[in-house]
Amino acid sequence: MVFLYRDDGLELRLLEARHAQELYDLIDRNREHILEWLPFPNDTRAVEDTLGFIERSLQAFGEGRTGGSYGIWHEGGLAGSIGIHEIDRISMRTELGYWLSREHQGKGIMTRSAEAVVGHLFRELGLNRVEIHCAPGNLKSRGVPERLGFVQEGVLRQGIRLPNGYVDRIVYAMLAEDWQSR
Repeated sequence: MVFLYRDDGLELRLLEARHAQELYDLIDRNREHILEWLPFPNDTRAVEDTLGFIERSLQAFGEGRTGGSYGIWHEGGLAGSIGIHEIDRISMRTELGYWLSREHQGKGIMTRSAEAVVGHLFRELGLNRVEIHCAPGNLKSRGVPERLGFVQEGVLRQGIRLPNGYVDRIVYAMLAEDWQSR
């Protein structure tokens, strides 16, 4: 079991095959909630789809292409996930993606999780830039980078396709030098 962070009832653990059923069940219970802002629940219609996602994530992590996909456990139960997307080793940058179940929102869980991951990316992996992209209307997700001091840099027009059409993405970024001085 690989822990990225563990403290005060919060654990970030690398998702493994044995988590497929638990992750699928959480996605399934929150499918409509997640689909409002992210398209991936349409790709996870069965536990086998979730297992496939975990296996692909582990392979990319093992090859050093990504920083991994982590389950967020709060007080012993799976609450969501946070992933470190492809790492650009030339520019030393990456992007975070995350989601949290409806019942776990508003407790600071995602802000603490993102803070732990961003700190890891700068301190342990030596990255220079971390981005978070959020839809303009997704105020809860936008609150995470804003609370952590990320800079809003721009908008990717129609940057993601959701079931109801294309949605813009606001780009937030943090540089290593800014993280260290905060």
